[in-house]
Amino acid sequence: MTRSPYVVVVGGANMDLKARSAAAIVAGTSNPGSTRMSAGGVGRNVAESLARLGSAVHLVAAVGADPIGDALLGDTAAAGVGIEHVRRLNVPTGTYTAILDHDGELSVAVADMTATDALGPDAVRESKDLLSRAALIVLDANLASPTLTAALTVAAVSRVPVVLDPVSVPKASRLAAVLAVERPIHTITPNADELAELTGRPTSRPAEAVSAARRLMERGVARVWVRLGPAGSMLVAAGADPVMLSPFPSEVVDVTGAGDAMLAAYCHALLANHPPELAAIHGQAAAALTVAAAETVRPDLTADLVAGILTSIPAPSISASSTKGSR
Repeated sequence: MTRSPYVVVVGGANMDLKARSAAAIVAGTSNPGSTRMSAGGVGRNVAESLARLGSAVHLVAAVGADPIGDALLGDTAAAGVGIEHVRRLNVPTGTYTAILDHDGELSVAVADMTATDALGPDAVRESKDLLSRAALIVLDANLASPTLTAALTVAAVSRVPVVLDPVSVPKASRLAAVLAVERPIHTITPNADELAELTGRPTSRPAEAVSAARRLMERGVARVWVRLGPAGSMLVAAGADPVMLSPFPSEVVDVTGAGDAMLAAYCHALLANHPPELAAIHGQAAAALTVAAAETVRPDLTADLVAGILTSIPAPSISASSTKGSR
């Protein structure tokens, strides 16, 4: 089978509404601030970031047959993402409403993912040819378990590598019935809390996180890229020492979308045949660029912009084995 140099992203697509307080948030009352609406959704954000980085990418998702869905798809297509496999359903387009504190950090968010919840295994079957010829498939855990299973099955049969984002602790719980040796995963990208949910093990210390990551490898996962927030990230691969990746310095304007850009740059670098450790450093650079922008997907994000950060501020990496037993 001929592999085409494109990525297929299967996941959430919704409209983001972000409200940022002008000062420290005071609970239980009205807070002065500003609001911004933009296209969002984990899968859709990853797809747009991939397109802006220069990858050919197609999105498999669901939105409502409503004006918000029209705007969402228009913005996504304008960024260079193939939207031919996005379903229009007779449900409202999903929304993600985030409340940010004055420093850009997320205070609370509410996600209405009705359309994405309605994206069933039949959508995967209809897109089987597209998926089976891809160079890489990206999945997010906003998808229902049967849909994730269907996509992973197509990938396994066609030998297409998969990168899987658990999205959140509640969504990570969906993956318990999905992870299996017969449906291998190239990389899964949890934060420490999501990793704990996936494995039922403590992950507060580096050694604990490494141990938990190794458990996932018993279920068909080749690499676990643990996101550690301000501390950077840790890449744990089967048969190799874990690697700690320090973050790039950045002024935080808005943290929304940073993880999506991080994942997209990682995938883009993998497609360029970079080893996973270097691909993860590309991801950290893209995350630093994204938190410094007000937009969920930085509109000027390019591979050259990421390369510029890599050249000007090299990110150190150290073996996590040196942190065993640390608190």
